[in-house]
Amino acid sequence: MQKLGLSQSLQQKLSPQQIQFIKLLQVPTAELETRIEEELEINPALEEGETELPEEKNEEPEAQEQEFEETSGGEEELDINDYLRDDDYSGYKMQGDGDGDEDEREMPMVMGTSLQELLLTQLGYLGLDEKESTVGKQLIGSIESDGYIRRELDAIVNDLAFSQGIDTTTEEVEGILKKIQSFDPAGIGARNLQECLLLQLERMKQGIEEDDADKFSKSYIVDKAIQTVSECYEEFTKKHYDKIIKKLDIAEEDADDIKDIIMLISGLNPKPGGTSNTTGVSKNQVIIPDFILTNNNGKLELALNSRNAPELRISRSYTEMFKAYDKGDKKDKKLKEAVTFVKQKLDAAKWFIDAIKQRQHTLLRTMKAIVDFQYEYFQEGDETKLRPMILKDIAGMINMDISTVSRVASSKAVQTDFGIFPLKYFFSEGIATDSGEEVSSREVKQIIKDLISAESKSKPLSDDKIEKILNEKGYNIARRTVAKYREQLNLPVARLRKQL
Repeated sequence: MQKLGLSQSLQQKLSPQQIQFIKLLQVPTAELETRIEEELEINPALEEGETELPEEKNEEPEAQEQEFEETSGGEEELDINDYLRDDDYSGYKMQGDGDGDEDEREMPMVMGTSLQELLLTQLGYLGLDEKESTVGKQLIGSIESDGYIRRELDAIVNDLAFSQGIDTTTEEVEGILKKIQSFDPAGIGARNLQECLLLQLERMKQGIEEDDADKFSKSYIVDKAIQTVSECYEEFTKKHYDKIIKKLDIAEEDADDIKDIIMLISGLNPKPGGTSNTTGVSKNQVIIPDFILTNNNGKLELALNSRNAPELRISRSYTEMFKAYDKGDKKDKKLKEAVTFVKQKLDAAKWFIDAIKQRQHTLLRTMKAIVDFQYEYFQEGDETKLRPMILKDIAGMINMDISTVSRVASSKAVQTDFGIFPLKYFFSEGIATDSGEEVSSREVKQIIKDLISAESKSKPLSDDKIEKILNEKGYNIARRTVAKYREQLNLPVARLRKQL
């Protein structure tokens, strides 16, 4: 039997303004301009440029009652100009606020040919028939951005049969692949690292000039390198050089040749697809810092990138249109619809400008707290001066939620006198010392990095030995933590760091 009843429940919901603010907060500076352009396209009540009505006031929209933390509430009227300027943080300068047009200058884009286009051009020089050309294009389309083709040839044969209606065999496909592997860059189209290295060595052997005075010695080293990769690949990856010398049957008096062989192989490119000057393989990523931090004779000055402070205003024509409609006949249905539409657009424009303002304010508060917390580090850029810092520390300093700090830290960067760094770089866990103090894990990582760079390459330090050295220095750290930090630094184990 069904019954009707009333129940009360308390729910927490985000207002449209808060949702818009959250979305804008996590947008990087490089994407902010695109987001603003999109809003300008869909909302005619929003315009670019400084406000033309510094004294004119508009009534606060009803939905604006649920405001952000920093926005003033109440029933008072709100000056449109308040959406564009915020005196609360006027102590910070806006980088590029001057008369110069540096920030408005178009950024040059690197034009190039994609890896696949480069390979397809070379494919056209082979003079293949229609079937072979189709197979070649299918193979090139299967080459990944690093230059490898990891799909099984059987699968490619099936693809050709079902999608192209071409009946071929694995042998025929492999024959076309061999031709593609002769293309530039050397090593392209390899199915694994071993084949990639062999392709480059074979190309190197073919490139030795007949009249080269060192032809014999060069050919010898290249031949031995080919033999090493093809017959002693496992030993090479594990750096078992004694076994390689035995397998290659190198005489004792020629034992030094193994150094030249290993150096030759180590100098080859493991990712040939990344060597071509293309836009299709790897995009040219330009990091646009959200903040500029400068050290002016020991005084740290924080600047917000001016791209984060766009000049936006409420459309004067829409404001006047709303006033005119609002004074009209309230019983006219079409007029009421027009008033509703214009008011919605005006409200949306105000909310967007307010969200941009809140974004600027939150970014500055968060970065200012990080600078204060890591003041000693920002003075010199010495990693050992980094203090242990977590999101909760900054959230407590600025009285904001941890999720807000996380959104800022995960997508923003700061330009300093010693480089551009993502904000998350400054966050790290702490490690206790014998004196009872806590130091940043980044400081410990730097010490591990320094120890490994200064070690004897013939007798590299093991994780156990590094642990003992750190313990002697007063850092309470376990061997497994040393191994974790070493891996985070992309440093191999001692056995793989060994050199002859």
